[in-house]
Amino acid sequence: DWVTSLAYSPDGLHVVSGCWDKTARVWDASTGEGRTLGGHSEYITSAAYSPDGRYIVSGSHGSTVRVWNATTGEAVQALEAQSGRVTSVGFSPDCRYIVSGSHGSTVRVWDATTGEALHTLVGHSWHVTSVAYSPDGQHIVSGSKDRVRMWDVPTGEALHTLEGHTLQVASVGYSPDGRHIVSGSYDTTVRVWDANTGEALRVLQEHPSDVTSVG
Repeated sequence: DWVTSLAYSPDGLHVVSGCWDKTARVWDASTGEGRTLGGHSEYITSAAYSPDGRYIVSGSHGSTVRVWNATTGEAVQALEAQSGRVTSVGFSPDCRYIVSGSHGSTVRVWDATTGEALHTLVGHSWHVTSVAYSPDGQHIVSGSKDRVRMWDVPTGEALHTLEGHTLQVASVGYSPDGRHIVSGSYDTTVRVWDANTGEALRVLQEHPSDVTSVG
């Protein structure tokens, strides 16, 4: 079965993977030994560690988001209210919140402790394919059919719509200093944007085919 998602733990000692077999696995990066996290009813689309390394979040084709204790593998939260298949998940830098994107064209922000849905960010007209928090935790970037959107986390308001891609945006992310956003698309380009203004800064065009991941 296909592996759909990979992420290192913050300390670099473990790797989490998501797979079409409906499981996530935690691997010892030194020995290759693994532990299975089961519970999703459909294949895993996205998995990530919390910045403190204590938890893992996973999203699935079955419209669920699950949170796991990264040490024990125990299921901590099961968030069932996502509209449409979950495509991308991640933690906020302070580990207090989880962001998820879905086929329902929405971005959702959750309380990582209680599992409560705090915000539903509406504005995309097609599947949300990728989401990420800014390093300061104040903004979220999301990718969809042919555009990227920036959101203000405290208010849930849309700040900028970044247009330029001509096909589906597959992956988005922030630079470590929070000054830039990067996006990769099926139009074969990587684009870099000013995170404050939304201005397009440069287009990287050397790939011969779809760009599926950036960071």
